[in-house]
Parts: sequence; structure tokens; C-alpha cells
Amino acid sequence: MTLPAKPIRLYRHALSGHSHRVELFLSLLGLPCELIDVNMVRGAHKAPDFLAKNNPFGQIPVIEDGDIAIADSNAILVYLATRYDSTGRWLPRDAVAAARVQQWLSVAAGQLACGPSMARLAVVFGARLDLDRAQAIGRQLYDVLDGYLAKRQFLVGDTPTIADIAIYSYTAHAPEGGVSLDPYGHVRAWLARIKALPGFIPMRSSAAPEPV
Repeated sequence: MTLPAKPIRLYRHALSGHSHRVELFLSLLGLPCELIDVNMVRGAHKAPDFLAKNNPFGQIPVIEDGDIAIADSNAILVYLATRYDSTGRWLPRDAVAAARVQQWLSVAAGQLACGPSMARLAVVFGARLDLDRAQAIGRQLYDVLDGYLAKRQFLVGDTPTIADIAIYSYTAHAPEGGVSLDPYGHVRAWLARIKALPGFIPMRSSAAPEPV
């Protein structure tokens, strides 16, 4: 693997699961990165210079890899895997396996975002969202995921892919939004397998104090 000429800059929020999935993948790949915290309370993510980073919706995370700026966490995972993983382990080259990965990236942008992620936004950050509905979507998701993982170590194939990374962060922190993982033993075992990967880094709990 060829390392970037200089550290990849990751614009993030420390309590964002979208940001964490990128930070985690950078660490698993062993890529040097510079973390830049974006002050979303003050609207820094909507500032013109931030929107200019190929980021018209003012989202986090964003990475800068030299002159290249990529927004959207799932798009960033695809970019990093394609550019820096020559083995094809994290994003398989096989058409069927690649489609399976994309299927889970869609789940990350769908049921995971509308369920556990939104529930956590409501509970932790006080967002005015339908908490009951978000929690119900989360439970439905984990009902399916637990059965799916009953006979699998990872989401696609025998080794982890970016599908696992995309689903991990908000699942690990689902209890912060009131979605208990206690009934889902296979999901919890899968989380433990991700945590055991060389280079794993955790996301800060929402109970941790904000940095000064």
C-alpha cells in the first residue's frame, strides 16, 4: 500500500458516528490522518469555505487527501478502500460481493440512519425527532441483523469489509438512544469481533465531557 504524501485531513465531530466510521477505517488501514474538529454549534459546517470542500450539503465528515476533497462517510469509505487497499479485502472486486457491500452501505444510510442514529440524536442531543419511531426502526433492524449474523462472522464474506465499518459505530452506541442490544447476542458478538481488529479505535461515549 502506498501511503499518502501527507496526512489525510479528517473534518469531524467527536460524537458523530458518521465521523467515527471514517476515523476507524483510517486507523484500520494504518493511514496517517490529521483530525480537525468542526464546531457545528456555531455553524462551521455551513460556512462557505467548508461548503466549498466538494460538500454542498454542509455535512460532516469530510476528508482532504492532497487536492482531493470527499464528503459523505460512505463515499469516503469507498474512496479509501479503492485507493489504499490493494488487496481488495475491504471492498471486494468480485461483482456479487461488491453488490453485497453496497447493500449494507444502503442500510447504513437507511434503517441505521433513520433508527439508532436518529434515536441517539433525540436522546443525546435533544433533537426534535420521533423517538418512538426511531427506536422501533432500530429494534426492527437488529431483529433482522441478529438473525443474519447467526451463521456469519462478518456482513460480507469471512473477513471484515467497509460494510461492517459502516454499520459498526451507530450500532455500538445504539443504547445511548435507548435501543438496547441485550436481546441481540449475535450482534454483540459481531461488535466484539470488530473491536478485536488490529488498529481498532473506539468512538467517545456521549457521556464523556466535551473538550474545552
